[in-house]
Formats: sequence, structure tokens, C-alpha cells
Amino acid sequence: MSTIEIVLQDEFWADVESGTEALVEEWLVGVGDSVAAGQAVATVVVVKTSHEVVAPAAGVIGDILVKAEETFAQGKAIGLLQVA
Repeated sequence: MSTIEIVLQDEFWADVESGTEALVEEWLVGVGDSVAAGQAVATVVVVKTSHEVVAPAAGVIGDILVKAEETFAQGKAIGLLQVA
């Protein structure tokens, strides 16, 4: 089994000032939950705009690295996905 990082897609950072952090608003899944590729797994807020973070592949949520109401920087993994 391999691990893939769950990150906010680069397109949502396109017009954001360097150094800006995002906030994990809510996790829609928990550790151990199975997810499909493209399924929304969390919602995050970047500069007052809410976005969905989607699973990059089908698998099982292995870990949540950034909890709800915590902030993170561009490129930081917010969770880990275990794939076969």
C-alpha cells in the first residue's frame, strides 16, 4: 500500500498573496473512511472563499494532519490517503 498526500489544489492559490494561509473549515471524512477519486474530503477557506479539497485517488484516509479550525500554508499536506 502506498501513501498519497492530500493537498489543496494549486488553482485555489493562483490569486493569493504569497505567505497567505488557508483554514481547514471542516473534514467531511474521518480516518479509516474509504473515499473515491475526486470525492470531497474537506472544506477549506482561502481569503474568505470556501473550497472543497478532493481525494486525488480512491483509497482510505490514513491520517488527518491539519485538524478543523487549524491553518496551513500552500503546498502543505492536510491529510494522507492510503491507496492499494
